[in-house]
Amino acid sequence: MTRRLPCPPAPGPLEAYAARFDDLFSTLAQRRGFREYLAGLLLPRDRNKTLTCLAGSEPVVGAQHPAVQRLQFFLSESTWDHERINSRRVELLLADSATAPHPDGVLVIDDSGDRKDGKATAHIGRQWLGRLGKTDNGIVTVTTCWADENLYYPLHAVPYSPAHYFPKGKSDPGFRTKLQIAAELARTAKAAGVTFRAVAADCAYGDQDGFRRQLDAAGLPFVMALKPSHGTWAYGKDTYTPADAARALTWTDPEHPGDWAPVERTFRDGHTETWWAADATLGWWGPDGNVRLVVATTDPATLPAQATWYLATDLPRPGGPREADSPEPAADLQEVVRIYGIRHWIEQSYKQVKDELGWADFQVRSDTAIRRHQTLVTCAFSFHLVHSTARPGTRPCPRGPAGRNSGGTG
Repeated sequence: MTRRLPCPPAPGPLEAYAARFDDLFSTLAQRRGFREYLAGLLLPRDRNKTLTCLAGSEPVVGAQHPAVQRLQFFLSESTWDHERINSRRVELLLADSATAPHPDGVLVIDDSGDRKDGKATAHIGRQWLGRLGKTDNGIVTVTTCWADENLYYPLHAVPYSPAHYFPKGKSDPGFRTKLQIAAELARTAKAAGVTFRAVAADCAYGDQDGFRRQLDAAGLPFVMALKPSHGTWAYGKDTYTPADAARALTWTDPEHPGDWAPVERTFRDGHTETWWAADATLGWWGPDGNVRLVVATTDPATLPAQATWYLATDLPRPGGPREADSPEPAADLQEVVRIYGIRHWIEQSYKQVKDELGWADFQVRSDTAIRRHQTLVTCAFSFHLVHSTARPGTRPCPRGPAGRNSGGTG
């Protein structure tokens, strides 16, 4: 067997991290490309992290520089398997005591849309881009992250291909909706050994009955948002919504809260807020139904739109008839609000991956190259996370006696 040639080391502690992936690359060029790409992503730059930027070359005129061409070949033409690289990355996170998931964490499902020009890039199309809050030409990727009150990290990601890529459109056997991709990624996380209290997602997923059924069939508990106007079992003027169910609850004032109970939310900056939460009834959803409707708000009297959550969860309430037979521990109102509060924080913090590490800065067109770029970005993020938690004074905050902080994170 031919002895492997030594690879030029990556800068500082990055070398020890990169070396843990070396057996997954078959050539010296691949091992070197991996180190150079990660180093380029991690270095602070004043412009978008395109291939010329990662190689430290001039934009446009530097495209033919040998270092840029090496990275281009590494990303688009080389033979390494991005799924094996991501699996190793996740294995390392699960094995590290500072980042290992625990049962009080949350599996966050989201999709990330970024604007892109043209029509030749894989997965591109005119579609809703949540980050921009509008429909535009771009690429959407469905993602999962693990999170608790102290840290988070990406797990898996799959780009969504719009229906026009398939001969029979949405009826084509190869077409998958974002919901189908998300359910598959949740099952993948569970199969990889990632432990978590529940799946959390926004109303784009929570409003979908079929998606909730897929999670239930996979044995994955959930806490997901609903639109306040999400109607049920009726149409037109007879539609009964989560907002109607919340208004039907009794409330006088904090001294006479009626159906509402106080819950304390603890934010990452240390401040706390008292919210109010209650189990409501919506059709056959109720405190003891297979699905509960939990409403959380800062003001039960007015239910302000920007500070009121309508949450669907299949976690049983403590003391209810479902508790004894449930495979999952019961969740009181505080716990349900905590779980969804973690999802809300992730939506903001994921900007670290997108804005600082160049998630959407790629200038490649093939499906393989896009997925490889996304994998390398998550590797760079994971290295930074592991390195920062290993340094004195940067370890995540210790969890409370019950394995979690006392409140949710917002």
